[in-house]
Amino acid sequence: MRRYHDESQTMKTLAQPRDRLAGARIRTDWERAEIRALHDRPFNDLLYTAHSQHRAVFDPNTVQLSTLLNIKSGGCPEDCKYCSQSSRYKTDLQNEKLMDKETILDAARRAKAIGAERFCMGAAWRDIKDRDVPKLVAIVAAVKALGLETCVTLGMATREQLSTLREAGLDYYNHNIDTSEEYYPQVISTRVFADRLDTLEAVRDAGIKVCCGGILGLGETIEDRISMLHTLATLPEHPQSVPVNMLVPIPGTPFAKNAKIDPLDLTRFIATARLVMPESVIRLSAGRSDLDESTQALAYFAGANSIFFGETLLTTPNADMHGDETLFKKLGIAAGGLQRCRRGKEYAID
Repeated sequence: MRRYHDESQTMKTLAQPRDRLAGARIRTDWERAEIRALHDRPFNDLLYTAHSQHRAVFDPNTVQLSTLLNIKSGGCPEDCKYCSQSSRYKTDLQNEKLMDKETILDAARRAKAIGAERFCMGAAWRDIKDRDVPKLVAIVAAVKALGLETCVTLGMATREQLSTLREAGLDYYNHNIDTSEEYYPQVISTRVFADRLDTLEAVRDAGIKVCCGGILGLGETIEDRISMLHTLATLPEHPQSVPVNMLVPIPGTPFAKNAKIDPLDLTRFIATARLVMPESVIRLSAGRSDLDESTQALAYFAGANSIFFGETLLTTPNADMHGDETLFKKLGIAAGGLQRCRRGKEYAID
């Protein structure tokens, strides 16, 4: 198996024409130094190679729309320092019970009506309790019957629970790694990084597609971001969906006063993610409401091709739907199902 040991060789490969990019294999053997070399390229060179890779795999003028609903808010026993739903912090969020199926279905129907093709449901749990599985099965099956892709984020889960949800029609399971393994203890102390990886393994074993990304702006270094990308890009299989979140500072949480990240740093991260995970759908997620049109346009050019569409993301505001429609019109972007330029596993860089 051929590996790279210097930036010039990696860049030589990335600079190949589109037909060369489309004929190579998917890599899960990336080294951190390679990813750092890609990330640190001159900005224009990085965007050129990332967009070339993006264009070799996807129609660059389509963006997938997803909607996220908080089906159970507050009361989480975890101490994630960014989260308004932790029971350990004094925020304005109230602890609520799991929504009933009909309320969730009404939201799913509205999401479909505005153009969403994937309906994501999140519950503020540390892990799934067996007593809740029958309710979740009924919810997933009902949403799936509407013709929507289904996704849930419910914390840690067992293989048995996940297999049951898969049989009910679950397409994706979201479980973000949040940050690098090295920085993780500074963000969360109530679980360890390996717990995240164990859950991802259980999701893959159950035959469910993996949705896994992280958060920028937690106080991490550039090297932490590289490490996070390295973890994602060296999983046995790349996550089919990679949400890129920007911290939304919540009053009452330990990270309430964290500084916002530089928009160009966000673009670099997305472009690098596109290069090392060429077939993954990269979603602009939390924090998008703070991005101006130019930054979002750069993100789409760099390789982002999915957004959450709607008024809220779990407990934080989302970008205005009319604003999204206006920007898509300006950019000539069609919202809806993603279109690939080619089929199969032949797109990636070698």
